Amino acid sequence: MMPGVNLKEWAASTGIAYITARRQYAAGTLPVPTYRIGRLIMVGEPVTGTSAETGQTVVYARVSSADQEPDLDRQVARVTVWATGQRLGVDRVVTEVGSALDGHREKFLALLRDPAVSTIVVEHRGRFARFGAEYVEAALSAQGRRLLVVDPAEVDDDLVRDVTEILTSLCARLYGSRVAATRARRAVEAVTESDPV
Repeated sequence: MMPGVNLKEWAASTGIAYITARRQYAAGTLPVPTYRIGRLIMVGEPVTGTSAETGQTVVYARVSSADQEPDLDRQVARVTVWATGQRLGVDRVVTEVGSALDGHREKFLALLRDPAVSTIVVEHRGRFARFGAEYVEAALSAQGRRLLVVDPAEVDDDLVRDVTEILTSLCARLYGSRVAATRARRAVEAVTESDPV
């Protein structure tokens, strides 16, 4: 059995219904060792955390809006499985709902301020910061800290969503908030329809 598999994946691979596995976990009768990371139940032996000298390893997961909140658990599971596969002990999970363009993400800023956090693990660079991520990485590196990116490839849907948010904001300032979303949508459609790719 691989360390760090979430309970849902373990149940599917063993042919047990997920609800049955949850009940067995709650009753303490699950036949395998388990541990919690944030809201996730992981199956296997946890990788021990880092020592006090090297600091904490934190998984950071973010989605842009409240309707994407169910994706947070899946994102945390993917990043945690990757981290444990790299033999990193995950000490904490931080999840947040907010745009990558928003400079007021409290949990994100708290991670950057916390000197006890030596490693921050994210799924995509855009989950951490859409623009200027290289500057944040350089600042962390100068402090002896690091940012690990599970999948360094950019996700086009997230970039399109962020550009739409920028256009909506600009349109709201120019035309008023009532018609901003419609004008932004039309602008994105016009660009995508005329794109020769």
